[in-house]
Amino acid sequence: MKFTSKRIRRMIGGLATVAAAAMVISGCSVTGASTVTGAGGGNSGTINALFMKQAGYSESDIAAIIKSFEAKYPKITVKPTFVAYEALHDKIVTSAPAGTYDVVHLDVIWPSEFASKGLITDVTNQFPASWKTSMLGGALTSAEYKGKFYGVPWGPSTKLFFFNKTMLAKVGATQADVSTWAGVITVAKKLKAAGIVKYPLSWSWSQAEAVICDYADILGSYGGQFTDSSGKLDVNSAAGVAALTWMRKTITDGLTDPASLTFLEDDVDKSMAAGKTAMELNWESTFRDQNDPKISKVVGQVGVSAPPKGANGDNPGVNGSMALSIPTGSKHKTAAWTFIKYITSEAVQDKYVTSSMTNWKASYTQPAITQSNPQVFAAAGTAYNSMILRPAVANYNQVSQILQVEIQNALLGKKTPQQAMDDAVAAANKLG
Repeated sequence: MKFTSKRIRRMIGGLATVAAAAMVISGCSVTGASTVTGAGGGNSGTINALFMKQAGYSESDIAAIIKSFEAKYPKITVKPTFVAYEALHDKIVTSAPAGTYDVVHLDVIWPSEFASKGLITDVTNQFPASWKTSMLGGALTSAEYKGKFYGVPWGPSTKLFFFNKTMLAKVGATQADVSTWAGVITVAKKLKAAGIVKYPLSWSWSQAEAVICDYADILGSYGGQFTDSSGKLDVNSAAGVAALTWMRKTITDGLTDPASLTFLEDDVDKSMAAGKTAMELNWESTFRDQNDPKISKVVGQVGVSAPPKGANGDNPGVNGSMALSIPTGSKHKTAAWTFIKYITSEAVQDKYVTSSMTNWKASYTQPAITQSNPQVFAAAGTAYNSMILRPAVANYNQVSQILQVEIQNALLGKKTPQQAMDDAVAAANKLG
């Protein structure tokens, strides 16, 4: 199965629409997981919601959304908990049996695991048929498993390319000069030679999921994919090794900040906001942060585009779409569903498009919405048109952890890129 895929969407600029797959409405779960119908303690009470704390919607955004929700539904109280992305998966797994949370925040790579293990609720019978055509096709996949829905999409997402226009101008460079990875390297060398910035590039290359996302973008730009036609890990192919070799060379050439090997996305965001980084890959909300005078020294200086192209012209963005689901152990499923419908609604998502893109197609045709964040809408519109998926396998977390270790081994110079990827494939194949 190939994981480099085109996501054609109806957006500004004449992007075509992906037809949402036809699905049969059913109240039964193929995994034995419970459904919302007939369960859930009524439309009142206190619900506990688990959110990711970095990238996308900020904690203050969510607090404001909850306040407006509780005003509309005074019989329901929402208590949010925020954890780092790196802790989110395990927090969901360990809390699911006890029903600690009524709403949980999912990454696009988790529905296959959580649904197959019966940890999240099948909401297909509650999913309006209209949603399947009014939501972006790529967003819909973030909550889908085997033709069933196990949550509601909460915004499509991909990493975009951010660059300090002021720094680039000092060496005579423009956005056009960094539209390819080869151009990025050329400009980075000029910036370093001119003493504009010590390390022009920063990345989220800590041993975490973050490094997989960055590797995915580079891999896709080399025309590579994570798996072969049989679904086996294939990162030791020529493209997979070339992508990792490129990453390592940016370190040995002194272009990448060595601290990148400990950075997560927030760290890279802060580095650019402090004027220490000229170029980076990061999520859509980065543009908001770079233009917030309370946290940024580079307000008005940062540009944004789709990821740069590789030698063959490919530049897929990594699919980082998210969803909200109801754990099967929840005792308040009805109230949880009411909250999920509200927070994922078109009206609410449109209000916060400076933090996260909306998964509603109509929003992309409304100037009043797109003009609130025009640079990101334009860049995202291009990036969403071509997406690379991380391996959608039930044992994804184990595979990801293997890749994280071996990618870091290569970035640290402990192994050659070829050996690291050979070892990653061998270890993944042992999982069965």
